[in-house]
Amino acid sequence: MIQFMLLISRQGGKVRLAKWYSPYSPKDKAKAIREINTMVVGGRSTKSCNFLEWKDKKIVWKRYAALYFVVCVDKTDNELISLEIVHHFVETLDRYFGHVCELDLIFNFHKVYYLLDEVIAAGELQESSKRSIVKTFNHQEAIIENSEKGEM
Repeated sequence: MIQFMLLISRQGGKVRLAKWYSPYSPKDKAKAIREINTMVVGGRSTKSCNFLEWKDKKIVWKRYAALYFVVCVDKTDNELISLEIVHHFVETLDRYFGHVCELDLIFNFHKVYYLLDEVIAAGELQESSKRSIVKTFNHQEAIIENSEKGEM
């Protein structure tokens, strides 16, 4: 099970997205972000392994352009499946935004959270079809636009 997912900027280590699937106190969240930021962004070479052990969990990460996509999974989970879930999420973002970049994530963070919720629910992969995810999301956007216009 995925415990949490973080999107961390390569420059400055700013967290662009944080989604928690297990209960953590605000203090524990801040400590986890700080530790993971140091481990992943702050000193790993690009040729290093994408898996780290952290406490009683595993940290799986992948860098895409200027962002690190980091997931924390149970020690017994398969790291390669976790990497595939990250890649699936990135491809879904790319399909929706069309050549997604960090600014898309910053200015449309609510859409990114919604897409993440369509991909992962309760720490498990919910939907594997990128087409279905984007279609559902576009349908929701159309409903919102129609409700704002007073149509239904």
